[in-house]
Amino acid sequence: MSQPPLVLVVDDEPAQRAMLSYNIEAQGYRTVTASDGEEALVLADEQRPDIILLDWMLPKLSGIEVCRQLKARAPTREIPVIMVSARTEEEDRIRGLETGADDYIIKPYSVNELIARLKANLRRVRPAAAGQVLEVSDLRLDSEAHKVFRDGNELHLGPTEFRLLSTFMERPGRVWSREQLLDRVWGRDIYVDSRTVDVHIGRLRKALMAKGGDDPIRTVRGAGYALG
Repeated sequence: MSQPPLVLVVDDEPAQRAMLSYNIEAQGYRTVTASDGEEALVLADEQRPDIILLDWMLPKLSGIEVCRQLKARAPTREIPVIMVSARTEEEDRIRGLETGADDYIIKPYSVNELIARLKANLRRVRPAAAGQVLEVSDLRLDSEAHKVFRDGNELHLGPTEFRLLSTFMERPGRVWSREQLLDRVWGRDIYVDSRTVDVHIGRLRKALMAKGGDDPIRTVRGAGYALG
């Protein structure tokens, strides 16, 4: 598997941030936290989380304004945002969703419900991390069994090549730069030369064509790599 999903938790109450981080990390995810709206925008740009848990009432910038800015920027537009609010009126929920929030949870909520909503939204953007079987063309990747098949034949991939392939298969057609692949597959806190990506892409290509078939990985000059 690639790096576990990263969840940005945005709440101005320290006890709430700690409780949410604890329960989210207990599911095997990583967390990073922000205590106000401005910090949330900075961390979203720097860390590129897989999903954002965003409180409505925040210092400096409200959750609504944070969500609006996130959805207006191309690099963060696709990150799912779950808005958390004590506002119970239907018009508030509609306003949150119309601003771009992907989901809306009303306080007080059960932690189990929040985790379920988190997982449901993550399945959309990180299906392999959620344990789903991915199928693209003649490729099939079973993330729980850690097996890859091409045209029905089982292939043998190293751990890094498996993580690379799961990243490609989660977003077929998307062009990933070397830096994006380094962040997603190796992690930000590990220094790896970008040329290492090319080496592992070469190994992945060799493994994918071991039992026949064309090279499914496309090199995009000056941009990176894509599947299909």
